[in-house]
Amino acid sequence: MTDLWPQLTAAFVTGLLGSAHCVGMCGGISGLFAVNAAVQSLKTQAPKAIAYNVGRILTYAILGVVVALLGKTMVDSIPKLAAPVRLASGLLIILIGLQLAFNWRLLTPLENAGAKLWRSMAPTAKGLLPVESARQALALGLIWGLLPCGLVYSVLLLAASTVDPVGGSLVMLAFGLGTMPAMIATGLSASKLSQFMSRNRVGAGLLIVLIGIATIAMPVMKLSGSQDQSMHQHREMTH
Repeated sequence: MTDLWPQLTAAFVTGLLGSAHCVGMCGGISGLFAVNAAVQSLKTQAPKAIAYNVGRILTYAILGVVVALLGKTMVDSIPKLAAPVRLASGLLIILIGLQLAFNWRLLTPLENAGAKLWRSMAPTAKGLLPVESARQALALGLIWGLLPCGLVYSVLLLAASTVDPVGGSLVMLAFGLGTMPAMIATGLSASKLSQFMSRNRVGAGLLIVLIGIATIAMPVMKLSGSQDQSMHQHREMTH
């Protein structure tokens, strides 16, 4: 679990600070439930908003398991990939940090590919509107978690690099939990929350970059240490 802290931290901070983007894509749906309602109706509407977001995050977690299983299959088939995958994980964290800090759209091609799949699912999602129960909201959230989004895809790549189904699901859960405050606040204080997050994007993004650098440094130092040790042993054998 300790090996996962860089991925979990990066995923959570990305969800938290990138959730202004999530509000733009999903906030309209969240707003259908409530959260722009009067206090009286909030008691009945808030459970729907929570159920919707639980469904969305559950889909993220399932996707995390799937991509991590794919990563594990690759590493099990080619053991030499283990070290490069660890390095790739650090590089992904750095890219996510830069994307978050400077609002880069690095995965637009993947978003476009996902949009084709989404078009086939959109009618099902629309069929669940208007949302009249928490169960219906949960179902909508499960589908809405598949909405093509570069931010989600970035963290999915990070989840895949864990090459562990549990780790992959935890990374996506961390990301989803990071998005929750802005999504639940939609219509209540989302604009203020969005402004706060926008002001802190650069600092948080650069912090993630540092985490990525540290993630790369650990396997590099370990590899360097093992090489030095093998060279030392080789010298002793030759003398």
